[in-house]
Amino acid sequence: MQVDLDRWHHCAVDKQEFVKLLKKSDYQGFKHMFIFFGSLLIFGYFAYITWGTWWSLLFFLIYGNIWNCADPIWHETGHKTAFKTNYWNNFFYQIGSYMNGFEPVRWRWSHFRHHGYTYFDDPLDFEIAIRKPADVFYFFSLFIPFFDFINFKKTSQYETILHAIGIKTEVMKQVIPEKEHQKCINSSRIHVGIWLLIIIISIATQSWLPVLYFVLPSYYGITLKRLFGLTQHTGLKDNIKDHRYSTRTMHLNPIFSFLYWQMEYHIEHHMFPTVPSHNLPKLHELIKDQMPPAKKGLLSAYSEIIPTILKQAKDPSYELKVAVPQ
Repeated sequence: MQVDLDRWHHCAVDKQEFVKLLKKSDYQGFKHMFIFFGSLLIFGYFAYITWGTWWSLLFFLIYGNIWNCADPIWHETGHKTAFKTNYWNNFFYQIGSYMNGFEPVRWRWSHFRHHGYTYFDDPLDFEIAIRKPADVFYFFSLFIPFFDFINFKKTSQYETILHAIGIKTEVMKQVIPEKEHQKCINSSRIHVGIWLLIIIISIATQSWLPVLYFVLPSYYGITLKRLFGLTQHTGLKDNIKDHRYSTRTMHLNPIFSFLYWQMEYHIEHHMFPTVPSHNLPKLHELIKDQMPPAKKGLLSAYSEIIPTILKQAKDPSYELKVAVPQ
């Protein structure tokens, strides 16, 4: 199959149906937020009332993994498709960014680059965590609670600290416009200031609870977020303008699909990023005959990803074969 490298491939979709899919909804946005933050409060409460027992450890792990599923909140509001009203998109974008450990200015611009040059080396897509040759140890370490303290120099929090003290990183130089640099620095200082304030409160109250609830979830509750996020592009073909080769779609159970905010339909999202996530399942049904078969759950996705990165660690030229309809 010949692929036109000068333009992105888009699957054919009925225009009238597509217009319907573009409709944004405040109702859908608030429904997600109500269930998400409600679940967070419930498990946070269980962690509190069982504090001092092993049950608290379990509830904090659940709380932390729900907390980090603010990643799709950051993402969807950043695309301004979570709500019809832009005020609410911007409001929850700031909240989702903090919860996700992302400084909002940097990640708005890097995500713009990510969609313009998905999985490219030149210009570099800064949002790809695992590149060829794959670092196998780093890949598996990403799922381990608190291991980000060992990988700290590779975390978004470390980058935020660098920006907060005025160091201009490579991503700032390459992705963020010069006129936005100070805004990024100021925003980074706010995030670092919040972390320090919460740590001071924990010290003053002689309690771990403030940092366990509002700082450390980004370190102990990362497993589910990473399990979702690393399915998006890991092991697939890079430097190609056809998302069917560089991006992965899968089906998830209703709970995981809610937490991931339907981003498991990731080829569809990259191909048509203006479609709100609640309509991605409908979009999938319209174009699935033009797409590679969707993976059936996380197990199916990782049964493909893990062997691929093991091979790419030894042979960076190895490419996963994707069954794209001709």
